[in-house]
Amino acid sequence: MTEQSENVPLKGIKVVDWTQVQSGPSCTQLLAWLGAEVIKIERTNTGDPTRNELLDIKDSWSLYYLQLNANKKSLTLDIKTPEGQKIMYDLLKKADVFVENIRPGAATRAGFGWEKVHELNPRLIMASLKGFNKGSRFANVKAFEPVAQSAGGAASATGWNEGDANIPTQSAAALGDSNSGMHLTIAILAALLQREHTGKGSYVYQSMQDAVINLCRIKLRDQLMLDNLGALPFYAVYPNYKWGKAIPRSENSEGGQVIGWTYKAKGWEMDPNAYVYIVIQNKNKSWETIANKMGHPEWATDERFKDWEHRQLHKQEIYPLIESYTKNYDKYELTKKLGEAGIPVGPVLDWHELENDPDLNKDGTLVKINQGGNRGEFKTVGMPFTMLNYKPTYKRAPDLGENNKEILSSLGYDPEQIEELVAKGVISKVEKPHNPRTKVIKN
Repeated sequence: MTEQSENVPLKGIKVVDWTQVQSGPSCTQLLAWLGAEVIKIERTNTGDPTRNELLDIKDSWSLYYLQLNANKKSLTLDIKTPEGQKIMYDLLKKADVFVENIRPGAATRAGFGWEKVHELNPRLIMASLKGFNKGSRFANVKAFEPVAQSAGGAASATGWNEGDANIPTQSAAALGDSNSGMHLTIAILAALLQREHTGKGSYVYQSMQDAVINLCRIKLRDQLMLDNLGALPFYAVYPNYKWGKAIPRSENSEGGQVIGWTYKAKGWEMDPNAYVYIVIQNKNKSWETIANKMGHPEWATDERFKDWEHRQLHKQEIYPLIESYTKNYDKYELTKKLGEAGIPVGPVLDWHELENDPDLNKDGTLVKINQGGNRGEFKTVGMPFTMLNYKPTYKRAPDLGENNKEILSSLGYDPEQIEELVAKGVISKVEKPHNPRTKVIKN
């Protein structure tokens, strides 16, 4: 046995994965990368809806599916049939974790609610991911990414406070989906550790709304401060803003007491992402460092900027001063020059740059998986943390029903019985991708 195999964190853990699209699959993929055996339950003939969404290559599963379902096994199953229900029960009896993100109440109606699965397997951990909390007045509402961001307070705090763009704005980051999946992963790992002490499984429940609220926790801090102070000096709109009951949108401010903003770098006229983000820390020494580094020591003694409070009052005058310097250098030069002086700074990296970033491709942030077929090798974001003595082995995503025979054989079904299940439509035949490339119109 190699050291790597001995150090697989979730070695021996079996997961029944009844999830689809992004939030649930992002959770179960991380469990798979940590070494669990993850059996993905998919609808017969069609599978996870993302298999054939946003297609870019003929006869290939979509990147949407591939990037969320690597390292899993696929079992097609019609759970509405008596035979399908029995197979599901048999799987749950031997499983450690059961994850589901189907419609609110659907698991219970199908016979797989917590009481039933706990009776089947007292050591089983059941994990549900829904849009809203149990008991919420929105509990039965179907939630998608922007729904969660809106109900979780992210959209109301994101965007600009003036002009046509003054609307609640969702982030491009998957705060509602993948973020919820990561939160659920934490809950499952905690439940597995708890089981070591109690010998019993537990039921964990994650709402997308709660996951978004958790990431936005400093906005509750700001709301409470606004309740007490009536204004927030560290917000971009301060001081000339008509403050209401709720916090305004954050625009490009850093979110804390410092002054953070996005500045144009050399080439901004042609490149929409030729920018850097610079943070001016509170202490006068930090402002003095910026003034000297940018060749304007007089900024440090200017009465408008003499301390943190005055800099907040006059930040709209600070922005063009700093930008008169940043526009002379490209964003990588700025990051090096200012970073060496201890100034918090970072380049705005677009996704073409990230895709080809030499550091990220070397350190395991971005990894390559060989899917075979027309797709061949593709990139994905790997495990989002590192461990000293363990690295995931990244494997391709399964074809639809690819593991039907393997999984059913492990439950005691012989080849004739498996063929009978196919004939009855309880499971479907293994399907490789057979789809057209998405047609797009280019102006």
